[in-house]
Amino acid sequence: MRTFKEIFEEYGADYQKTIARFMGNEKMYMKFLGMLFQDPSMEKLGQALKDKDYGEAFTAAHTLKGVTANMGLTPLFDRVCAIVEPLRLGEAREDYPDMYREIEDEFHRVEGLRDELSEVI
Repeated sequence: MRTFKEIFEEYGADYQKTIARFMGNEKMYMKFLGMLFQDPSMEKLGQALKDKDYGEAFTAAHTLKGVTANMGLTPLFDRVCAIVEPLRLGEAREDYPDMYREIEDEFHRVEGLRDELSEVI
């Protein structure tokens, strides 16, 4: 059976730095990871992009950026960062729907990560 660390690192996250933020407590990390799926920022980002409300989209994306950075979810963080800067500048871009789909896909990967990690805790 793979360990929490192995699963986490296979996802593309830095185990040492991330778990250190949670005082070395994997169970505490899992509690906070679960809260990510209760946060409305993903939904708000998607709706704001549909509405072309780039200010609201920026706010939601910036929140996701901070949360994913703190959670050490590097692949998701990278995808969120790609949308944050053009939104910060208020750019109206045609590729926002594609960028959002990439974020959604990665978000679903994190759901799988959560499930895998839950099995070893």
